[in-house]
Parts: sequence; structure tokens; C-alpha cells
Amino acid sequence: MSTAESMRLDKWLWASRFFKTRQLAVEAINGGKVHLNGQRTKPGKEVKAGSALRIHKGSLEWNITVVEIPRQRRPANEAIHLYREEEASRERREAAVNDQRLLRAAAPRPAPGRPSKRDRRMIHRFTGKGDA
Repeated sequence: MSTAESMRLDKWLWASRFFKTRQLAVEAINGGKVHLNGQRTKPGKEVKAGSALRIHKGSLEWNITVVEIPRQRRPANEAIHLYREEEASRERREAAVNDQRLLRAAAPRPAPGRPSKRDRRMIHRFTGKGDA
């Protein structure tokens, strides 16, 4: 993969698969969710190898260092080689993902929609409304 010298921040975030579209990357940058070298920044700011990024996405946070600037967007398994994540950042993010997974598993799930004919019969039998 050939590399360029620098790239727009929004384009780099899109190419490195942090955001699905460049527009989502622009919105995150303008919303203060992405910091370049500890500073709030603009989407057009140039990113170079060695730049430090802090990215907030939902409840997750990445502290990364840019390793490579790609010429074009590549598959996800290649995009992970474009940056190096701090060990503490990775551990915090994995703990947050596990916490979310546990909360989701413990939360009650609502019925998926209208009761089926069988469910309705069971409800009527239970409430006594089916006996006329």
C-alpha cells in the first residue's frame, strides 16, 4: 500500500474505518468528538504520521497515534494497521463494551410486536375473557 505525506482529518477517519461516511466524520469533528494533538480541530486539518488523535464515538473512546496515511480506503483488516492504539485506551474500551453487553443481556426485552393467535388465546385463557 503506497502512502501519502498527509491527508484531511475527515478523510483519514473515513479511510481508517472509524466512520462509515465522510459526512459522519465531519459531524463528529465539528461536534468536538475528535481532538488532534490535544486540540479541537476542523475537518480540513492535515493529519500526518505521528499525529495523536482522541476519538469519542458514543460511549467509546480511542486514544491513537497515526502510523500511516493511505492513498485510498482499504478493507477493515488493513485499516487497523493505519494507527496504533494506546494499551490503556484499548482496555477501557473493551471494559466499556463488556459492560454494555452485560447490561443488554440483563435488560428485559419487550414483546416483538402484536401477539400471535396462540398468544392471544393464552392471554384470554389467563384473564378469563375467553369464557363467554
